[in-house]
Parts: sequence; C-alpha cells; structure tokens
Amino acid sequence: MRIPLMRCMALLFVLLPAIVALSPAMAQPPLKKASFLPQWIPQAQFAGYFVAKEKGFYRDAGIDLTLVKGGPGNDSFVTLAAGKVTFCTGWLSTAIEKRASGIPLVNLAQIMQRSALLLVATRKSGIRELEDLNDKTLGYWIGEFYVPLSVFLREHYLKVKVIPNYTSITMFTKHAVDAIGAMWYNEYHSILNSGYDPDELTVFRLGDLGVDFPEDGLYCMEATFRADPEMCAAFVQASLRGWLYAFDHREEALDIVMKHAEEANTGTNRAHQGWMLARMKDLILPGPDRASLGKLTPKDYITVGEALKSLYLVDRLPAYQEFYRGEK
Repeated sequence: MRIPLMRCMALLFVLLPAIVALSPAMAQPPLKKASFLPQWIPQAQFAGYFVAKEKGFYRDAGIDLTLVKGGPGNDSFVTLAAGKVTFCTGWLSTAIEKRASGIPLVNLAQIMQRSALLLVATRKSGIRELEDLNDKTLGYWIGEFYVPLSVFLREHYLKVKVIPNYTSITMFTKHAVDAIGAMWYNEYHSILNSGYDPDELTVFRLGDLGVDFPEDGLYCMEATFRADPEMCAAFVQASLRGWLYAFDHREEALDIVMKHAEEANTGTNRAHQGWMLARMKDLILPGPDRASLGKLTPKDYITVGEALKSLYLVDRLPAYQEFYRGEK
C-alpha cells in the first residue's frame, strides 16, 4: 500500500522533534564513574576542583565524579594506593618517595609549580638574617613538610631545634618558639590576623632561597592510567578549567568553597579563604602565560628527586617518563 506523499511529510514533521530529542542521548556515551580525594580539609587550596564539580565541568568531560572529604586520618596517597579513590592530590616529594618505594602511582598534572613554604619570626626576636636562625627553636610540621626544610637547613648550614607543630600558630603567638613554619596561603595569613603587621615579621621564603619544590599535584595509580588514559586526561583538563574559572570568578568561587567548608565544619571564614584563593593564583598561575599550567618539568622532577636521594629517602629516582604521564 502506498502512503500519499503529503501524509508522509506530515508524519515526518510529527516524528522529527522526537527523533531530534532522542539523538543526543543515543549518541552520548554514559558518564564514567570516578572519585577524587584532596589531601586536606575543604578550603580554597582546592577551589578549582570544587568549582569544576559545582559547574559541571567533570560531567562535561564525561566523568561522574564523587568528591571525597580529605583531612586528618585520610591520607590521600594511602587511600589512593588502597584502591579507595580514583584520583587524589599530594606533594611531589612525597609522591616520588612512594613511587620509589614500589607504589605505582603516576603524576597526571603538577598544579602547584612553586613552593609556598615560609619560615616566620618576629623582628623583636633578633632574627633578621638567615644566620640568626642558628641555635633557635623552630615550630614545624613533621612528615612530608620536613623534606624541603631538611634541604634548606643543610644548604644554608643552619642548626635549629625543631619543635613538632601541627595545624596551629599558637606556639608562635605565645612565644614558645623563636620561629615557625607557615604556608604562604594559610598560616602566614593567620599570623597577620593574630595582630602582627608585616613589617614586624622576618619572613624567609624557601622558594626564593634555593628550595623551590613544587607541591600539590594530581595523581592516580598507573593501572588506572593504563586502563583509561582518556578519562585521566579529561579529569585533568576539567580540573584546570575549574581553576581558571575560579581565578576569573573570585566571588562565585568563594561561595562554592565556603559551602564545602561549612558542610565540613572547618571553622574558617570568607576573608581567610579569599586570601588563600589569591595566593593559590600566585602559585599556580603567576603570570599571563598559561601554556605551562599543570606541567611537571624534567628539571623540577630531577631537582626534587636528587634532594630526596641526598637525604637517603630514596635509593633510585624513577624515570621521569614513568612517573609523569601528563601533557609534556
């Protein structure tokens, strides 16, 4: 039976909207499930990832990403190695140690390419120059933070008495130590907020004094990368997109950060997170050139690796090509 031409055309016009509506869904592959663990509590140090999740950048990249809350008792590299998360952040020096010890993790992107570590003292303490640190007490973190400090003290022939410190600046404000370790984006701002003016402080930037170790990077296990390098690359690109959006839309990014911080009851405030976000931009994107964003250079890798070898923390430096699987 022949169907009249006009009836065929009428039927086509009726069905066309339904066909158009179905075709994108039929063409789009299902989202890939993955999870991500920042190495510390929710704060602007991780703003780019929170923004990328909130704005749908991971979904745009084909990833259904679950954000796992970081903090004390949830070591990112341990959790990654145990297969409990797909991706995590962590320090380059720690990651090289892990890889050298036989844990097959890989660096997908070096987000923070500069060191944020500072040593801070009051000028009233008499500490004005590096040599003034000799025989003084220093409140400082124990663990991965200690690696760059050890290199710094050795290279500048300094002898200090290190007093273990964790997340507080109380040792410093109560004058229990002569100097304290601080992150530029975090504790230094807390010191300023405790009542000190910058001109009352002596600040030594490890990065400006020969120990400029890159810090936060993005990592996964080598098996994850080999199984799906496209998803790994998509995760990195969505994360970088999140950072750039956060830097370009500061107030919106802070809204998102504060939402996560308040859900985790971190006790922070918007002013402090605003300082942190500004410093993260200085550390991640110090100039207008964005071509190097997220890249780990062979020079930086070898510098950190050789420092670890000099401290006898690794016997052999894994090959750069095996460790770094990001964009060259």
